[in-house]
Amino acid sequence: MNFRPLGERALVKIVEREEKTASGIVLPDTAKEKPQTAEVVAVGEGDDLKISQGDVIVFAKYSGTEISLDGEDYMILDADDILGVVEA
Repeated sequence: MNFRPLGERALVKIVEREEKTASGIVLPDTAKEKPQTAEVVAVGEGDDLKISQGDVIVFAKYSGTEISLDGEDYMILDADDILGVVEA
């Protein structure tokens, strides 16, 4: 299924990472903090979006709308919720 966000929005896929304590204990999902990094899947047509498909971004902690497409979980973010791009 193809999805194109409207306006100044981006469709992103959360970058999951396994979290461990300093002693090596893997934390369960209920103890983890909400992730704040995601990979951009699609970008709307807004002029203020300075990101492109494939970029890894950092976004505000409690922002966005979670959706599911073809069994995969995604998030739609407004341009104001995107804080920056992670550069390698």
